[in-house]
Amino acid sequence: MADNRRPDSMERIETQEQAEVFVAAQLDALRAQVGDKKVLLALSGGVDSSVVAALLIKAIGKNLQCVHVNHGLMRKGESEQVVEVFRNQMGANLVYVDATDRFLDKLAGVQEPEQKRKIIGGEFIRVFEEEARKFEGIEYLAQGTIYPDIIESGPVKAHHNVGGLPEDMRFELVEPVKFLYKDEVRVVGKTLGLPDSMVYRQPFPGPGLGVRCLGAITRDRLHSLREADAVLRDEFNKAGLNEKVWQYFTVIPDFKSTGVRGGKRSYDWPVIIRAVNTKDAMTATVEEIPWPLLHSITDRILEEVPGVSRVLYDLSPKPPATIEWE
Repeated sequence: MADNRRPDSMERIETQEQAEVFVAAQLDALRAQVGDKKVLLALSGGVDSSVVAALLIKAIGKNLQCVHVNHGLMRKGESEQVVEVFRNQMGANLVYVDATDRFLDKLAGVQEPEQKRKIIGGEFIRVFEEEARKFEGIEYLAQGTIYPDIIESGPVKAHHNVGGLPEDMRFELVEPVKFLYKDEVRVVGKTLGLPDSMVYRQPFPGPGLGVRCLGAITRDRLHSLREADAVLRDEFNKAGLNEKVWQYFTVIPDFKSTGVRGGKRSYDWPVIIRAVNTKDAMTATVEEIPWPLLHSITDRILEEVPGVSRVLYDLSPKPPATIEWE
């Protein structure tokens, strides 16, 4: 059984020089492990899988095969950005799969968070398996496991569901950043030359907006959630908070409250804003957003996002809250 304890002698990666040493060692290790064989990677576009992709592109080039599955729960424009960065800019072998209808049909009427996660994870496995069987000569499966995943979820990154692949597809795992914390992964990504839009990309759960569209997911509420999230990200970018705040997003719960629109009573959803800072994702503090910016975000969401009548701000740190809501 593999030893999944971070080596006591391993120093934290905080500088470019330290990252360069790490990258050089990992390139040698990857070439030694993989040789001239082919590697498959489920590329979400998050910093973890992106850094793994960049390392493998440098180590084995076209022997890396990436698959990006759009489950319909991505943020606005995110899948398009994955294709642009990796296929068009980095020249990666990338297959894009739009499985939106397939996932949302499976999720219709499902309220319980863990059941939603299982459906999303299980359907991802099936889509990924279908794509994987189209390739020949794949012997390795890469994944963006980082150290908090091991501490919190065990040795296999839970939202990638590698353990659920069929018996005849038991690839050998490639996990080059499994002993790194999130901030260290970013330093490595910067050193590898990944664009800032990728290195500082918001952390995003495997189930995507499925765990931010609380309760049973509906297409109209999911659309409103995606638009509200886009407003928040745009306002944070313009205010320079995108480089200061570790993670920020919106949540729409599965209930409505009374409002007023056009002089008439309405019954619409609230949007909840969450913004936190953390070093290692084990604890998190709430970012204090300036009131003028909160007012601007609120005004835009209420004006631009359909079906919304209130904007709320989550002030809960981790612990006792978690970073995500579900």
